[in-house]
Amino acid sequence: MRALTRWVAAGRRVVADFSAVDEAVYTAVAATPTPALDGWLRRLSTAADHSKISIAAACGLALLPGRPRRAALVGLGSVAVASAAANLLGKSLARRPRPDRVGGKVPEARHVPMPASASFPSGHTASAFAFAAGVSSRLPWAAAPLGLLAATVGYSRVHTGVHYPGDVIAGALLGTAAGSVVAGLDAWVPGPGVGAA
Repeated sequence: MRALTRWVAAGRRVVADFSAVDEAVYTAVAATPTPALDGWLRRLSTAADHSKISIAAACGLALLPGRPRRAALVGLGSVAVASAAANLLGKSLARRPRPDRVGGKVPEARHVPMPASASFPSGHTASAFAFAAGVSSRLPWAAAPLGLLAATVGYSRVHTGVHYPGDVIAGALLGTAAGSVVAGLDAWVPGPGVGAA
């Protein structure tokens, strides 16, 4: 029993240390002047609401026959799984409060509406990474551009002050896992494979 108590205490200290680092990075991002990026990242963060960017990309892919159309379906399926996992499961279990954007001195020029949901994990990031993983399982050439876009969406959530970096990292891991799972399931469904013309 004493050993278990020691392990629990050690675990709490580790979590507290990670939380301190997380908050320090959040504060450092807020304190770094980036006037040329503020408006662009604010607009990107807003555009990613409700996975609008992923849906638009999927619509474009769906206009093409074969692998691109299948990639769009896998990508959207991945978004659905990641979104449900992040918003219905992750946020309800973690219940991490949103950052104190005013106390953290995030410049007002960066502000987007502060969501009412819990902070952990980042649903925007989870959905963006899920779409990237799902689509690139069918279209390998899309991995780099969609991965870069997903990472930028994730960073924009920290830049605008609505998430801690740890929320974004967790969202990226969750989204990548969701995309991999959906892509694995899709491999069992008849249709054009990754190597198909």
